[in-house]
Amino acid sequence: MFPNDNDNSLYKEAVKFFKMIKENGELTRMIERTYGHVDNLNYVGTIVFRRQIAQRLPAFDAMFKKYAREYGLDWRMLVAIGYQESLLNADAKSPTGVRGLMMLTRKTSKDMGIKDRRDPESSIKGGAKYFALQHKRIPKAISEPDKTWMALASYNVGFYHVADARIITEKRGLDPNKWIDVKTSLPLLAQRKWHKDTKFGYARGWEPVRYVENIRSYYDILRRDDDAVEQTDPEPDIFNILPSVL
Repeated sequence: MFPNDNDNSLYKEAVKFFKMIKENGELTRMIERTYGHVDNLNYVGTIVFRRQIAQRLPAFDAMFKKYAREYGLDWRMLVAIGYQESLLNADAKSPTGVRGLMMLTRKTSKDMGIKDRRDPESSIKGGAKYFALQHKRIPKAISEPDKTWMALASYNVGFYHVADARIITEKRGLDPNKWIDVKTSLPLLAQRKWHKDTKFGYARGWEPVRYVENIRSYYDILRRDDDAVEQTDPEPDIFNILPSVL
């Protein structure tokens, strides 16, 4: 990509730069940030996801967009959370008692001011409010998109377990502000060797890791499809628009 001439100083600086970011770990973090989740969803999984989104999202689309705006979120991220939680099934219920489209616990529903978890709009509102709260609780020192990934993990396993995992990450000599490092510590919360010294104890820490990676995959598909629709929209008929403008 560089000019093939006698002055190769720019090339040497580029080599030096890539050596530096490889040694300090930034290159690995950049690759993870962009591609760390791409193997989670195979071709068939992508087809199934698109089919179910096409069938189920129209009934809730306006609600997702409404509460995403209200809480300053990307509506596609909110949809991805809803799909991961319930496959956009408003009647979903787990053996542990969480239920509804956003799979809220009874306590979370109460804390978010939601009276009926089974009502789709109430569930989406509660889920949006809860995710926005988790995002706000993540320390300001953590930059995006790591902040969002940790907020998603908090939505799944709880903010304090993520905080414990960050402490473990630091003890391991890794960066507690980087998702690529924290996600290797979360599964350790299931091992007594590690969780016995944490404040909030045992957690099935592998679950939020999978949870975040799945949502990242769903979000990427939704974003790509949404961008493709915008790019292929027909141009407006200027001759029908001009009279009203003039």
